[in-house]
Amino acid sequence: MGAVPVSPTPSAGGPRFDLPEIDAFTRPYWDAAAEGRLLIRRCGGCGRAHHYPREFCPFCWSENVVWEAASGTASLYTWSVVHRNDLPPFGARVPYTAAVVDLAEGPRMMTELIEVPESGPRVGMRLRVAFRAPGAAEAAEGGEGAEGGVPVVPVFRPVPA
Repeated sequence: MGAVPVSPTPSAGGPRFDLPEIDAFTRPYWDAAAEGRLLIRRCGGCGRAHHYPREFCPFCWSENVVWEAASGTASLYTWSVVHRNDLPPFGARVPYTAAVVDLAEGPRMMTELIEVPESGPRVGMRLRVAFRAPGAAEAAEGGEGAEGGVPVVPVFRPVPA
């Protein structure tokens, strides 16, 4: 077998693959994140909470869903340490820990695990939400917070034992 080609390092100002589209429906979610609050959606029909935000309940299809403040507590369901990622800006962040967490309110959420202890992550680890603000380079590209295009995003860190 021959050598595996390596993708070139993307240039600064290249396409971003990590930025969500903020629209009128999702704006409350991103505005809350910029204020340090995590929101989920709860169905008025069946009572179940869900995440990611949708305009309808993924369980009973009701459109009677509302925003609700989440407690910000979760437990680790699974994770993967990413050592290589050619998509900007992820390549500059490696290694990082991609994770799926079980929010206390019930829904599962894809996120990033930060401040991982030396002993490593473990299934069931208690977590608390934190929020990553845009870095200096990101802020220069698109402004800060939900208003400027580079949103504050929820991440999770372990709760000290």
